[in-house]
Amino acid sequence: MDQFKQRTLALAGVFRAAALTNTLANEGTITDDDLRISIESIFTTDPDEAVQVFGSIENLLLGFQTMIYQLGKNTDFRNIDIARYVVGMLFLERRLIKNTQMLETLSSGVELATRQSEHFSITHENVIANIADLYSRTISELGPRIMVNGEQHYLTNTTISNKIRAVLLAGIRSAVLWQQLGGRRWHILFQRNRYIKEAENFLKKIDTI
Repeated sequence: MDQFKQRTLALAGVFRAAALTNTLANEGTITDDDLRISIESIFTTDPDEAVQVFGSIENLLLGFQTMIYQLGKNTDFRNIDIARYVVGMLFLERRLIKNTQMLETLSSGVELATRQSEHFSITHENVIANIADLYSRTISELGPRIMVNGEQHYLTNTTISNKIRAVLLAGIRSAVLWQQLGGRRWHILFQRNRYIKEAENFLKKIDTI
């Protein structure tokens, strides 16, 4: 798979995380599969290709759809909160990548959570709580924090807020991958049509599988 296609997969991972964050904040729940895919992407630290981070192209269906809606010309389909989450994750990734000590803390924390998941299920609340705590001790300290909008009774629920932090960490993991593959924030403005076309091509492949 060529570099730009892999870059599109990684960026779709960021948009997927933003969409899931929005759903958790406003509806209080996502599917176990969506949560599992997010956690597995965090635990996949040494892939040969971008698709390995997400398990399959099909697992990025929501990411492709969200990318097309957010980058497309029809503003009726855009969600301002999702846009903010994407921008926030890409910005924090830039700050994170320059902080060697925090990267080491994240690496150690992910390794610990991976071992923990071997004793529980990968989406067990203890594993999610551990990942959420890792997010709070690292990404949240970088600043500025990503301010999540939604229903207050969901945002103040510990279980749901832990899932939000875990999903955001998965999004930042995708942002790191995107940057490693040559992605830059200005690309989203000047190469948006190319990203949309690649996302549409991936959706067509999913439809034919």
